[in-house]
Amino acid sequence: MSRQLRVVQVQPESRVQEAGQWSTGLCDCWQDMGDCCLAMCCLPLFTCKVTRAVGACPCLPLLDCIGCVPPASLAMRASVRERYGIEGSVWTDCLYGCCCYPLSWLQISRELKRRAAAHANSSTSSSASSSARYTALTSLQGAHLV
Repeated sequence: MSRQLRVVQVQPESRVQEAGQWSTGLCDCWQDMGDCCLAMCCLPLFTCKVTRAVGACPCLPLLDCIGCVPPASLAMRASVRERYGIEGSVWTDCLYGCCCYPLSWLQISRELKRRAAAHANSSTSSSASSSARYTALTSLQGAHLV
């Protein structure tokens, strides 16, 4: 039997940025129109969905309407930054949570999806259908806000 070998000439590129940067910008909503439409139609439902994907209580974003600083948005953004080694501070998290609330949640969602897809593509035992799933953050206890 003759066995043919195929030579890979171009390596696939990962679209996820290296540690230190968000994979998409704050205003890159057009990159995930499904989430953008859901967030525009029902932002509370969208934030609960993202929080559940992070591995926290899905009702946590409902606390955001209590004060002038949204605690769930701040906590989720800080947790994702810490998990993936993204540069930033509690001050930028607070600024984005207060001034760009929907955009911040959409960026968190895109980051989770892209990192999950990159992780699924890099593991040998993953299937194509699992590449679009979120990965839950398991160490929310280590995410300190200050």
